[in-house]
Amino acid sequence: MEINYSFTYQLRVRYSETDKMGYCYYGNYASYLEVGRVETMRSLGVSYKSMEDEGVMLPVLDFSIKYLRPAKYDDLLSVKTIITKIEGTRIYFDYEIHNEENQKLIIAQTCLVFVGVKTMKPIAVPEHLLKLFSNEYK
Repeated sequence: MEINYSFTYQLRVRYSETDKMGYCYYGNYASYLEVGRVETMRSLGVSYKSMEDEGVMLPVLDFSIKYLRPAKYDDLLSVKTIITKIEGTRIYFDYEIHNEENQKLIIAQTCLVFVGVKTMKPIAVPEHLLKLFSNEYK
């Protein structure tokens, strides 16, 4: 199912997230994308906590990132997260992070798998999520 739902979340680069040059350490971007993903789902009325309470987890299967420019200490970043599709037991996200000057800093993609908490095996996408996406964001 093709989807094109996007949400943008802002966060600021903290001093502890930078290296000696004042650049955001490259490993922090994965955390920024996770925040974007969680807040995107929350914007749809679905929290990760509620999914876990229902017995569903979403581990990352694949992660790809391209660094275009560095973020620096105290930059206000806009993390744009786009849910692109649900296919089988998988959900796909694209990302862009921009700074305050609207310069694109990174582009990234992730693929996550719906997994049962008890079995730790792939499961069908919860029906309420399929309905949400098929009704609203086709």
